[in-house]
Amino acid sequence: MVKPYFLYIIIAFLSLSGVNAQKNKLLSKKIIEQKIDSIFSDFNDLNKPGAAVAVTYKGKIAFKKGYGSANLEYGIPITPNTIFNIASVSKQFTVFAILLLAEQGKLSLDDDIHKYVPEVPDFKNPITLRHLASHISGLRDQWYLLGMAGWRDEDLKNNDDILRLVSHQKELNFDPETDCQYSNTGFTLLAEVVSRVSNQSFAKFTKSHIFIPLQMLNTQFVDDIEKPIKNIAYSYHIDSTGYKKSTFNNSCVGPTNLYTTVEDMSSWAMNFSSLKVGSENLIKEMNTPAKLRNGKIVDAALGQFIDNYKGLKEIYHEGLDAGYRTYFSRFPDQNFSIIVITNSISSNPNYLAKQVTNLYLKDDFTEAINSSSLEKINSIQLNNNQLTKFTGHYWNNKKLNSRTIYIKNDTLRYSRSENNESPLIPIEKNKFQMLGSQKDLKVVFANKQMTVIIDEQDSTTLKFYEPKTYSIDELKEYAGTYYSEELQTYYTFIPKENKLELNNIRIGTIDFFPIKKDFFQDQGKWEYSSFEFVRDNDSKIKGVRFSSFGAERIKNLWFKKVR
Repeated sequence: MVKPYFLYIIIAFLSLSGVNAQKNKLLSKKIIEQKIDSIFSDFNDLNKPGAAVAVTYKGKIAFKKGYGSANLEYGIPITPNTIFNIASVSKQFTVFAILLLAEQGKLSLDDDIHKYVPEVPDFKNPITLRHLASHISGLRDQWYLLGMAGWRDEDLKNNDDILRLVSHQKELNFDPETDCQYSNTGFTLLAEVVSRVSNQSFAKFTKSHIFIPLQMLNTQFVDDIEKPIKNIAYSYHIDSTGYKKSTFNNSCVGPTNLYTTVEDMSSWAMNFSSLKVGSENLIKEMNTPAKLRNGKIVDAALGQFIDNYKGLKEIYHEGLDAGYRTYFSRFPDQNFSIIVITNSISSNPNYLAKQVTNLYLKDDFTEAINSSSLEKINSIQLNNNQLTKFTGHYWNNKKLNSRTIYIKNDTLRYSRSENNESPLIPIEKNKFQMLGSQKDLKVVFANKQMTVIIDEQDSTTLKFYEPKTYSIDELKEYAGTYYSEELQTYYTFIPKENKLELNNIRIGTIDFFPIKKDFFQDQGKWEYSSFEFVRDNDSKIKGVRFSSFGAERIKNLWFKKVR
């Protein structure tokens, strides 16, 4: 029989252990908070734009805080309840609204978009709601199209403008379900579907079916940019004169324009693991990556992207509009999420979010990010004479861009553009390891081709080419005025010294430089966009096709030569 005083000792010991455990827990929490403060220390200044951050962990808000200024004119501090535009992170809410309607039996993800929005042209192959929600529709991106048509950031834009723009499209970037390229256009169409099926505005539907049930009371889609929003953070950029307000005049909803707080976003994040709105099947559908016709699984799920971070599954999306920048990330297996929103275009919320993630999940990581350090590579020695045969210019016919291979400090270099290059370390006579990439990239040279190997199922081949130069007399062949029926826009090309000058009454002038025969590229104003001139059977120029940087948002948009 245990004597009473022993019971008192046991009880006292257990109580003391509980107190110590609680103290250690509080101490650990305090240390993490101090480390997060350190991560965001550069933002903690009321004279600069700032950031808001929130963390959810195991079903609770583990951290929330604001740093810096929401409004530089009045020095208003950012708090967890400060409202920001989260830009493209809005897309997952648009998808969620579509899935709610699907659960109600009012539509199917595999319905043709024409069933609801007949204004979309017939592109022969059906475009489904699923295609739109996972960036595999082939539709050209609305923002790039507007920019090419001469629209400016300060011009007021709404969903009706986008519908008119889409109704004039003649071609897709690719056939639906054959490729995956980011397109905002699909989400404007999805928002229109929600509105037409529910017989109410998209903003009202999402408020009543998502935000109110989740108690996201400071959250709304804004389809009227002139509407006042209380407690909002202004967005900023910086130049040589200091901070300036970033222009934002967009009333388009679906791909963007969700205004919310990090505290409200925490409620959204926790709904994925502890359902208040939607069903398990809905969440499963939303988190499933898309599959192409050839069976390839892509990283795009419905309104989200799926990746691996240090061995853990990450579901995420980034956002950028005006000076707002956002990163929202979920680690479903760890029941962890983080949201970082800033009002400075020069910030990097992805990097900030990853630093915070490292604090909470360091014990869960199963692998480190590949640093491709020399110690891990079984390299061989090749002299400069052996390396020289790989140097030159290589062309990517799919993405319509070039890469330059050259030698620097006895090392082969893979150059994307000025100040953006990676060393190539030889591991076989014609095979190299690329350093400085998170992915384990290999580069193989053979038969005047360079193949960049991402993994066993994914690689890109670039062909060797000789860069082209032109005299002014030779450039006169390209001079003239060209018209796009899709954009209802004219471009005029004027020959200059070793370049063509594009002129448009709204856009102004942009210089395009020769890359190879009939192919010209700008040097950054339009993110390295390109024009390829097209000839008839008599070798006379009949038009030009435009592609945006990397051929990702617009590909082969036709302009006919009219004079």
